[in-house]
Formats: sequence, structure tokens, C-alpha cells
Amino acid sequence: MTTVIFACVHNAGRSQMSAAFFNAVADPAKARAVSAGTQPGERVHPEVLETMREVGIDLAGVKPRKLTAELAHGATWLVTMGCGDECPVVPGIRREDWPLEDPKGKPAARVREIRDDARARVAAFVEENGWGRSAG
Repeated sequence: MTTVIFACVHNAGRSQMSAAFFNAVADPAKARAVSAGTQPGERVHPEVLETMREVGIDLAGVKPRKLTAELAHGATWLVTMGCGDECPVVPGIRREDWPLEDPKGKPAARVREIRDDARARVAAFVEENGWGRSAG
């Protein structure tokens, strides 16, 4: 079982979207995603909740959480969200950085573009690592 951590600073937008898309398309017997942040916010951004609901993913019950050593223990990948020097680092695991814009406070049309970019990146990441669901 591979664990992928999607992380940003506040864990209230990009990392939440990416982890939700990952868990929707990856085979749960092969891989799972969690999301976290270095300075978690109070809640997932309302504009993120709304645009994710448009594609059938409800994040209303999700709370941002802190990236801790305990949460990172056993993870294989850390995917950061283009947060520069503020991006978290977890020693000893593979890291990839996706330069996704922070959706906080952006108009709905821009948040949809960020959401769709995250979804495309997740789909490619799952495909290239062989974590997709088998056709059955």
C-alpha cells in the first residue's frame, strides 16, 4: 500500500482537492492519499467546497490538519502545491512539487481552472505509477 501526502501551507484548498481526486481514481488496494499542511487553516475554503461539489465530491466534513511526523510515517510520496520556501519537507520520501495557484478568495471560474488542473495532474500521477482501478 502506497501512501501519498498532498501538502501545502493551510491545507484548505489545493491539497484537499488533490487528495480527494486521488482517492476517487486510485485503487484503494494499491494507494491512498491524505492531505495536510504546515499551518492548517480553520476550514476548507468555501470556494473550494463549492467547486468540488460541482464535480460530485463533498468536502464539507473535511478539516485541515497539521503535517506531523506521525502522519508522514510510512508515506512513500510527498506532493507539495507550489508553496515555495513554505512547502513542507519530509525527509526520506519521494517528493514532487505541483505549481498550483492558491484558490483562496479567487472567483469561481478561476477556482474551477485550478480544480481541473489538480484533477488532470492527479490522473496522470495515478496512471504513471500504476495505481489506477482495474477494469472489472
